[in-house]
Amino acid sequence: MEISGAGRLKVRITAADVGKRVSVRRSTGSDAPGGKFADTVGVLTSWDDGVLLITRKGGETVRIGESSLVAGKVVPSAPARRRGPAASYGELARIAARGWRPVESERLGDWELRAASGFTRRANSVLPLGDPGLPLDEALTAVRHWYDARGLPAYVQTATGGEGTQEGLCAELERRGWTREVSAELWTGNLAPVADRPGGAGVVLSRTADEGWLARYQRKGVSEVALKVLGAGASVWFASVPGPDGDGPAAIGRCVVDGRWAGFAAVEVDPARRRRGLATTVMAALARRALEEGASAAWLQVETDNAGARAMYARSGFAAHHAYHHYRAPEETGGHR
Repeated sequence: MEISGAGRLKVRITAADVGKRVSVRRSTGSDAPGGKFADTVGVLTSWDDGVLLITRKGGETVRIGESSLVAGKVVPSAPARRRGPAASYGELARIAARGWRPVESERLGDWELRAASGFTRRANSVLPLGDPGLPLDEALTAVRHWYDARGLPAYVQTATGGEGTQEGLCAELERRGWTREVSAELWTGNLAPVADRPGGAGVVLSRTADEGWLARYQRKGVSEVALKVLGAGASVWFASVPGPDGDGPAAIGRCVVDGRWAGFAAVEVDPARRRRGLATTVMAALARRALEEGASAAWLQVETDNAGARAMYARSGFAAHHAYHHYRAPEETGGHR
């Protein structure tokens, strides 16, 4: 907090600081021990009619009455990363998008509208990197019409918590009634430590997902559209660990190599064979193949409530880079989703 020379807290932010990362303290009005004040750090996304909206790293929006402010200051836009490869949000967003391609896409200025018959939100949402070339309301109307024509709900994928992320767009969507349905995080790490972990023996690598791999994949009823999404990317590899009884793979995984980046996905283990290091075995084998193709950095996406996966990835040297969210358009009369 900002403290004056006289030892008093100071509010050193104004409405002119909208869009900047700030740290504020507010009075809660509570007399409980330790409950008189609350601190919030995030991007100041608006300051209107005496109310501040601050979007935290995880995407949560906090409303703060101006009259309750006790202290506040602008802080660096993004904390220094302590481990993992350096990368901007824009670079990672584009790499991740190329590693999970839709079957149909269309440009709206710098936005990409993506569709794949509903298979995963990532392949059926707008990736808004830059200016849509229209005022926001007109752009969102165009988005809704595009997805409505395909019988799909309209989603916009946004990101928070990193340098150059989209806290402001999140706030604008929420003002217009868009609902944040799903949040996850994109983690990054160096590839070599993943490849150096024990395991990898007995893993079968293939350019295509066979019936056994698909049977282990958690998403049931995989269609031809899903197969196109799974198989798209600069250099895609599928990994399987054969089961001991010939009843299908004990574990599977997918990796797409794109320049210096290797992206991991669909790392899944037979529930009866978990906690035996099979996920690490799969990732090690895929990482070694990615190293052979010239990659040096790795990324993956993990849901915020998947404690087991997060612990495993942390042990492999991964750390959160930014959070991403899918906002769904509000229902409208007249047939628009």
